[in-house]
Amino acid sequence: MKIESKDTDVESLLVGSYFHIPRFQRPYSWDDENLNDFWDDVIVNQSDDYFIGSMVVYRKDKQQYGVVDGQQRLTTITILLCVIRDYFLRNGSQDLAEGVHQLVERKDRSNKNEYVLKTETSFPYFQEYIQKFNEDPELNIDIQLEERNLKNAHNRFNKLVGSVVNSIDQDASIKPEYKIDLKVEKLVNLRDAVLNLNLIFITLDNEDDAYLIFETLNTRGKDLALTDLVKNHFSKNLKTKGDVDHTKIKWSSMLDTIHNSSSDISSDNFIYHFWSSRYEAVPLKKLFPKIKKDISKSKAKDYLDALVSDSKIYRSIHEENFEWSKNESDVSDSLYALQLFKLSQPTPATMSLVRSYKDKIIKYKKLRDTLSAIEKFHFVFTAITSSRSSGGISAMYSSFAIKLFNCSESQAASDLISEFVTKLRDKRPSIDEFKVAFREVVYTNKNSKQKNLVRYILEKFSLHYSYKYPVDFDDLTIEHLCPQEKIGQGEWLESSVGCLGNLFFLDQKMNGELDAKSFADKKKILRERGYSLSEFVANSNSWTPDLILKHADKMAEVAYSEIWKI
Repeated sequence: MKIESKDTDVESLLVGSYFHIPRFQRPYSWDDENLNDFWDDVIVNQSDDYFIGSMVVYRKDKQQYGVVDGQQRLTTITILLCVIRDYFLRNGSQDLAEGVHQLVERKDRSNKNEYVLKTETSFPYFQEYIQKFNEDPELNIDIQLEERNLKNAHNRFNKLVGSVVNSIDQDASIKPEYKIDLKVEKLVNLRDAVLNLNLIFITLDNEDDAYLIFETLNTRGKDLALTDLVKNHFSKNLKTKGDVDHTKIKWSSMLDTIHNSSSDISSDNFIYHFWSSRYEAVPLKKLFPKIKKDISKSKAKDYLDALVSDSKIYRSIHEENFEWSKNESDVSDSLYALQLFKLSQPTPATMSLVRSYKDKIIKYKKLRDTLSAIEKFHFVFTAITSSRSSGGISAMYSSFAIKLFNCSESQAASDLISEFVTKLRDKRPSIDEFKVAFREVVYTNKNSKQKNLVRYILEKFSLHYSYKYPVDFDDLTIEHLCPQEKIGQGEWLESSVGCLGNLFFLDQKMNGELDAKSFADKKKILRERGYSLSEFVANSNSWTPDLILKHADKMAEVAYSEIWKI
């Protein structure tokens, strides 16, 4: 591998070369914090020899280079120069504007205009809306994540450069006839500060060396993620044939599926769970070497196709309305519950189950019942008793997922699932542990962390007993049979007033009507208005902290032995 390096500055770099951002690079991703740091370093605290690090490229032609490391900085510098160029033009300095534009676009040896920085991932937005000089965009472009980041950077620099220029107009001590010249002088200083930035320019001989270097480098401001490394590996092993870059299209499709989700999911976690649901449970930090070793050129296409397919499955298990029909609502409800419990451990198993269902290895009933078993297990194990696993639970899920992935026959899959559900049943905490923890689920206005869990529990009890309400279910709120105002009065503590035994569903209008009523009057009015009451409440003549805890214990017994029984 031949490597050349030299000290240079931004102006020398842009005057003498053309740069191409290859498809294995990740999209532009700098946010306001990165942009503000760059502005402060370069403009606010500028010095004659400010160093911005190294830039690594590989040679494509005599003056053409592919960018390996430095993409984010080079793109940011180009955006800032375009903003400075446009401000020169607004202030009547056509020559200075055109001078800056020579560093953005100029004629090549064939006398054809060519942008100094060309990028595939954001084409044509970057060219049309930022690099183009003194012309309106001619294309309507669908704005994706990268385009939004580019637009944000462009807007941010417009504000920052504008604040420098506008400070001249706001200075009453400057005579009007001098203001244009001072504005231009400010812009020249900004331009020179950018062009005088120093860097080390490292050149590699070919693209293959670039792929190797890319795996070990970080870009300034954003470390390389697993997604970047895996994308690079696919690009290396799946070369483009013809005009259509299928690898880029498939990879973008996979990322769009993940990034467009309404749930908080990431591409790194998706790849991690993809792997542990199919092949092997590997710690995230050690996963890429494993992927690099296992995904050879001959296997790369199949792996990429699997990633694209599984990205939809991954999104569907985190987003209840994605690719689930009304007839599959029981499945999406169980998956939603697992998100409510804030769980990642079952993800390889749930991915593998949904995949087997989509591939018609298992039927809907089997998928529904198994996900329900996982939901019921984690309600007891995680949501209520907060049990801690030493790692055995995660290993069990991944092992099951991989075995199910390798099942090609329905009977084998069914037998495996039955064995898995039995393991879940055996790992449940005891009824005594559950009852103690169930008492400690509390919801008040001051202690609302468990509000969603409480609503989930009350909904399950309502369905189990077929409780009736005179209003739509969505209009019901969590209310306290003994009102919260009593907290601190005598024996009434937050732990009893907020306890599940004191909570029930009610609409807000009715809650206001019951506010000052006695316990007996409340029961009478609720019955008259069509509200269902639990048997314990209906048979109670008074309402005390002790009775609330006894009610909670009765609820816990039903929850453990009936509603969430596996």
